Amino acid sequence: MTSEKIRVLVAKPGLDGHDRGAKVVASALRDRGMEVIYTGLHQTPESIVEAAIQEDVDAVGLSILSGAHMTLFPKIAELLRSRGAENVVLTGGGIIPKEDVESLRTLGFARLFGPGSTTDEIAEYIESEVGRRRAAANH
Repeated sequence: MTSEKIRVLVAKPGLDGHDRGAKVVASALRDRGMEVIYTGLHQTPESIVEAAIQEDVDAVGLSILSGAHMTLFPKIAELLRSRGAENVVLTGGGIIPKEDVESLRTLGFARLFGPGSTTDEIAEYIESEVGRRRAAANH
């Protein structure tokens, strides 16, 4: 891990009202030494991106169980790119059918975490990917 703390925004886009998993992930990332901003429930893509820009985060982790991932995730990726934040690591988790994972990958969600994923897997991915991007930006 780099010496500069990793800043992660954990967000619940859309109308999904179940946030236990997002809170568990946020807590686990904090325990790993990351700075975590949790936006709370019922966030719009615009509010998520605005928070990500204002907080100057390294990563955005989206949690969704509602089935609206193919609408909300692409909109968030598009808004981040339009704001010049294409280097922000995009990841997410929840209930995302396998057939949608590849489509989301092409939009910049390199890794998505479903049921059974561990918080260590999520944290290790974020640490690794942010570290890789920071190293690339410094060369």
